[in-house]
Amino acid sequence: MAIFDSRAMDYDQWYESKLGRFVDQVETDLAFSMFRPEKDMKVLDIGCGTGNFSIKLAKMGCTVVGVDLSDEMLDIAREKVKQEGLDIVFHNMDVYDLNFEANQFDAVFSMAAFEFIKEPAKAYKEMYRVLKSEGQLLIGTIHKNSSWGRLYMSKSFQEETVFKYADFKTLEEMEALDRKNLINSGECLFIPPDTPDEEVTMEKEQHLSNSERGGFICTLYKKEL
Repeated sequence: MAIFDSRAMDYDQWYESKLGRFVDQVETDLAFSMFRPEKDMKVLDIGCGTGNFSIKLAKMGCTVVGVDLSDEMLDIAREKVKQEGLDIVFHNMDVYDLNFEANQFDAVFSMAAFEFIKEPAKAYKEMYRVLKSEGQLLIGTIHKNSSWGRLYMSKSFQEETVFKYADFKTLEEMEALDRKNLINSGECLFIPPDTPDEEVTMEKEQHLSNSERGGFICTLYKKEL
């Protein structure tokens, strides 16, 4: 997708900041507290971007296929994977039309991509289609009803970033995608985006979890037999 090609080169810089590293840590902790990768599990990473979670999954022993619409993002992902000495296959592919047979993957995983999906039910149906019976499908996305959601939806932020193209969801909306097969959901990133670096701590994150909505949410579904 062209809108992401333009930000591909500086995308990973966010994770070099203290707040960016913290955000990545709490989002990763939440995702892997719900979804437990197993060695040799075949995982499809939807909206893989520059390969952040594809690499994490591969290091856990999974066989990973990553798909994204940005060729620039995928080129960076391939270079990172090469430097890591990992074997991950990447494709330019649309989530609404995945070029895979049904029941191909042990798990489908998507982190920080669903924000840009305009037809979540259609995307979910296609992700579910390629999942094997009893396989798990995890989706992580920015929470609309949070301080982070309000920032990303603010006029000034949308004018300057790709989030002008986003379609944010609430936790309740994500759970409603498939209540029958929903097995878990959770929130993280209770620290607001304007928190000073010196206050970005796990202790503050845990304290705010008692009073704030998480800026990031995950939902986990299991495909029926």
